[in-house]
Amino acid sequence: MDIQTKQRRTLYPPIEPYRSGHLDVGDGHSLYWELSGNPDGKPAVFLHGGPGGGSSPEHRRQFNPDAYNILVFDQRGAGKSTPHAGLDNNTTWHLVEDIEKLRAEVTKVDKWLVFGGSWGSTLSLAYAQTHPERVTELVLRGVFLFDPYEIDWLYKDGGAAALYPDYWQEFVGLIPEDERSDLVEAYRKRLTGDDPDERHRAAKAWSAWEASTVTLLPSEATMEHFTSPEFAIAIARIENHYMANRGWLDEGQLLRGAEKLRSIPGIIVQGRHDCCTPPKAAWALKEAWPEVDLQIVPDGGHLFNEPGILDGLIRATDRFAGL
Repeated sequence: MDIQTKQRRTLYPPIEPYRSGHLDVGDGHSLYWELSGNPDGKPAVFLHGGPGGGSSPEHRRQFNPDAYNILVFDQRGAGKSTPHAGLDNNTTWHLVEDIEKLRAEVTKVDKWLVFGGSWGSTLSLAYAQTHPERVTELVLRGVFLFDPYEIDWLYKDGGAAALYPDYWQEFVGLIPEDERSDLVEAYRKRLTGDDPDERHRAAKAWSAWEASTVTLLPSEATMEHFTSPEFAIAIARIENHYMANRGWLDEGQLLRGAEKLRSIPGIIVQGRHDCCTPPKAAWALKEAWPEVDLQIVPDGGHLFNEPGILDGLIRATDRFAGL
């Protein structure tokens, strides 16, 4: 059902981590992590978008810092984790087990609330279905199931391209016409090729297309962030890597596994006008997991910091903290 709120919640005030560090998870990867909030509070982990997007200080501000003990971290190859933009041993299932290692070795809690948006929602579902005994609640935003229709929506003409034809033309313009039937593969060749200039051109173009789909009104600031060299190369290479391999998920896998979530309280906050992860996937998940509270925000898009989306997410974390 659509939700509307007169007085909307905003981010909690900025806080600094009380602990931070790197965790060696093997396979040549080291993950940067931060713990903030109340060390004795309700344990929670935030799973960022991307893949390859990295975390930010705003992510921990979606939790009441007096009520929660919040783990935020950069996934393999993203943000401050090393190696930067590394693709080896970087799959959904590596990340699922990384979350478990962070729980056991950094927070040392028995179970926790899992919060994920966009790709983070995919990873949250994969983790919760693999380790349901470790999850107290789920908060999801912008559901992405990695089914073929979602990938086609983003990377084939006729989906998001119909809404952003100008940005789409820039995205496909880098690729010769005889390679445009499979844009993910065409970009993969360029993002992993030997020519550094071609890699950076491809990364900037891929990330610019990403930036155009995540907001209803693409701003200069959003574009500058997504196309900045450090961010662009990580999100483009890693996201393309995941899209090319369909997230290492079988078609419909996360919907079939939804039965494992039946005992886990969950809230989905979904923008009605989300052009990056349209509401169809959230609706399908609701049908497979009837117990979840699906909240469709009528004036919401994709980004967590849009007023209606942010309000729903903070109300969700407050609710699960008993506030």
